[in-house]
Amino acid sequence: MVMGLAAGTGCASSDGSSQLTVFAAASLVEPFSVIEESFEAAHPGVDVVMVHAGSADLAAQIIEGAPADVFAAADEAQMAVIGEHAAAPPAVFATNTLTIVVPRGNPAAVGSIESLGDPSVVSVVCAPQVPCGASSARLAALAGVALVPSSEETSVTGVLSKVAEGHADAGLVYVTDVARRTGVEAVATEHADEVVNAYPIAALTGSDQPDLSAGFVDYVLTTGQEALDAYGFGTVQR
Repeated sequence: MVMGLAAGTGCASSDGSSQLTVFAAASLVEPFSVIEESFEAAHPGVDVVMVHAGSADLAAQIIEGAPADVFAAADEAQMAVIGEHAAAPPAVFATNTLTIVVPRGNPAAVGSIESLGDPSVVSVVCAPQVPCGASSARLAALAGVALVPSSEETSVTGVLSKVAEGHADAGLVYVTDVARRTGVEAVATEHADEVVNAYPIAALTGSDQPDLSAGFVDYVLTTGQEALDAYGFGTVQR
């Protein structure tokens, strides 16, 4: 697994294997690690390189010509950003919802999203251009709350880290994130079920292995659903 910009795409490595570079949202680290291993096992000679970051950052890199074969985003808006770089119409492969996350024991006694509108509560959210930030804004609007975050992060991982490390009293992350980090717990969040992120995936036009790229997309939509379900994502039926 690689975090950051990949050096190559859809090419043969020095040992003769084929490299497939997958750009995937930061919230997908765990299930896509499982999918990576199982896809490689089912496709001998293929080396899947995962590049995880905020979806907005990944979309920008794709537009700028970064080498990637597949893009899995945390919302449809960021997939739309890459436009004609998608080789085929994107397909939704998972869903996710937000929750309030607090340090273990909830020392600031955060009880609802209204607490994130209290200036005395140190809160952190994703930046508006990031999928989790756009969802946070919709959630706050439904609750009639004006958020007053102390910082806005470029990925949901940044929010989770600040809360887990005690730099914030609360934050908004995906429900799937709470389980993957120790030292934090979730707080029941009203209206969260009304703000659902749909995760789309698409092979990219920049890939020189279109069949392999399309095959990975199909794998995520079928066999990969088991890993997504195991990590708490909503899955799709096809």
